[in-house]
Amino acid sequence: MSSGYIWRVIVLVVFTTLSLLADAKITKEQADYIAKKVWQNEGALQDKYLVHWNDGEDFASLGIGHFIWFPKGHTEKFREVFPLVLGFMEENNVTMPKWLSSKTPCPWNSKTELFLAKAKNDKQYLELFDFLKQNMPYQAMYMSKRAFDALPLMLSTLKDEKKKEIIRHRYNQILYNRDGSINEHGLYILIDYVNFKGEGTLESERYNSQGWGLLQVLENMDDKEKDRFKAFSKSAKEILSRRIANSPKARGEERWRIGWNKRLDTYLLKEYE
Repeated sequence: MSSGYIWRVIVLVVFTTLSLLADAKITKEQADYIAKKVWQNEGALQDKYLVHWNDGEDFASLGIGHFIWFPKGHTEKFREVFPLVLGFMEENNVTMPKWLSSKTPCPWNSKTELFLAKAKNDKQYLELFDFLKQNMPYQAMYMSKRAFDALPLMLSTLKDEKKKEIIRHRYNQILYNRDGSINEHGLYILIDYVNFKGEGTLESERYNSQGWGLLQVLENMDDKEKDRFKAFSKSAKEILSRRIANSPKARGEERWRIGWNKRLDTYLLKEYE
């Protein structure tokens, strides 16, 4: 199966999913724009990053969204997303390797173990790679759905009605143009940031009781900034800078700052109206 064919399928699935979820018309060109930019951010559009383990991390990163996957017995404050992706695939009756399910822990305990398995053409590694390669559309579908589910999830954690309205307004401000049509770039921002740093609703995803997800970015946005994308990007940089300052020194999160900011710069774009 050629990479070009797989990419066309991904675009078609994203196009269909976003149209249904948003109850709005999304062009295939817009779907292509969104899916490519997210995969570019996570894996540079290269298959070798479909099964990966980043330096300095205690978990594997899988698929086009680099979904977190923990080894058995591992505890971490970050949301483990890969089992959620697998659960989504199970709901859609996707055929998986016999050893893999939404309950399966990562079979490798370190980056060294994973890359050794890759070098030896380990059966589990090869089956996992092929599975991820063949099912990219479902990964894209999950990311799309998660971005639209983020708004009701965020609102469900808030008690203050005024604050709920502010979050709803800013989320919709990013997503929609003034005429009510969906803005492809705004949609990319929401999909990418939720996949990148989460919804911001998980209590464990906090340093010094301060989160770094979509909710926190929307809370921090400056309404005086007329360019909505600039306001979001600036807010996200501030929130992630706060995360770095709050993070345990042993994690060395300062090393991520340049890359994170470069990613957030992709959110800057001339307004669509």
